Amino acid sequence: MDAPIGSRKIGAVILAAGQSSRFRAVSGSETTKLLAKLDGKPVVRRVAETVIGSKADPIVIVLGYARRSVEAALSDLNIGVAFNPSFASGLASSLRVGLLAMPPDVTGALVLLGDMPQVGTSLVDSMIEAFLTRKGALAAVPLHENRRGNPVLLGRGLFDAAMRLEGDEGARRLIGTLGADELVEVAARDKGVVVDIDTPDDLAAVRRFRRHEG
Repeated sequence: MDAPIGSRKIGAVILAAGQSSRFRAVSGSETTKLLAKLDGKPVVRRVAETVIGSKADPIVIVLGYARRSVEAALSDLNIGVAFNPSFASGLASSLRVGLLAMPPDVTGALVLLGDMPQVGTSLVDSMIEAFLTRKGALAAVPLHENRRGNPVLLGRGLFDAAMRLEGDEGARRLIGTLGADELVEVAARDKGVVVDIDTPDDLAAVRRFRRHEG
């Protein structure tokens, strides 16, 4: 018999170990994009605060490049920190570190990207609820205008497969193999689920959008 929804936990893994190569190449700076300011706060802090306000528990952020600077931007927040010494090898190694940091009692883990500050707390909670409600679900993804985005919620049944990924491969391939009864698609009205920050132009676009919406 499945455990009641209220007794099952979904953790969160924030991937924030990347080298920001494209952003730094264009900007001419060694500073990671995660520390770029958005409405007065570092991008990565905005992502962390979104998750802290959600039902996800526990929360772990995976650091790598510019570890000390990124950690300092989050020092007063109640989240766990894991370090990926192999961060230069690509996204998969950071995902592995994050999933290994999840305690054995979590039913799944929401995997968020540290450069996607437009994802809202309500969407995170909707994904958690939809996943826990769907019997037999292995994962959940947001869907915006028929396009799958991030974050991705991985059920524990996918942890082993996710930890075998290599290079810069994320969970997209795993999600693509799931049947309709195994994957929960959660409608996302906001396009923030498909907007990440790879370049200074991306950051400028997000700033313009937030000013317009505000």
